[in-house]
Amino acid sequence: MKTEISRVMRINPFIVRLYEERDNMTSSDPGDAMKISLMDRSLYFKGLLLLIRKDQVLEEEERALMMRIGRLFGFEKRFCQEVIDEILTNKHVVDEPPFFSEPAISRCFIQDGLKLSLVDGHIHDSEWQWLKAVAAKNNLDQDWCEALLQKTLDQAEGDLEDELEAERFVWE
Repeated sequence: MKTEISRVMRINPFIVRLYEERDNMTSSDPGDAMKISLMDRSLYFKGLLLLIRKDQVLEEEERALMMRIGRLFGFEKRFCQEVIDEILTNKHVVDEPPFFSEPAISRCFIQDGLKLSLVDGHIHDSEWQWLKAVAAKNNLDQDWCEALLQKTLDQAEGDLEDELEAERFVWE
């Protein structure tokens, strides 16, 4: 992980700005709501649960964040509590990176995944590798992912914003 992070730290700030500008061009206003289907909401929630499972520890902050996302997506509270409680021990859950219907949803997922990973103070290599696998499956640029990792780590030195990308969604 250290070599990966040190490689990311050498990324030219110009590249980071280039990707940010490209992302801004795909949406007229970053605050605009994006439509998300029930299937994509389910994949998003399950994907974040699988991410939590990567370090085999369920922190209280992770639980709270997942409950918040479940509420945002309109999932029943009891359902969310049960799947969160069982994610570390449920052997029937297939650990496969989700494929979303829109690249914008996958980018939001990666951003929220990094925030969730940092809840315990650091990103475990298994979490980062899994997020990169999600990015690859969704045809996201790996340089964008590495730039996003660096930006997230830089923000973590202060405080990560409380805002989740999931809050930008409205469902069909």
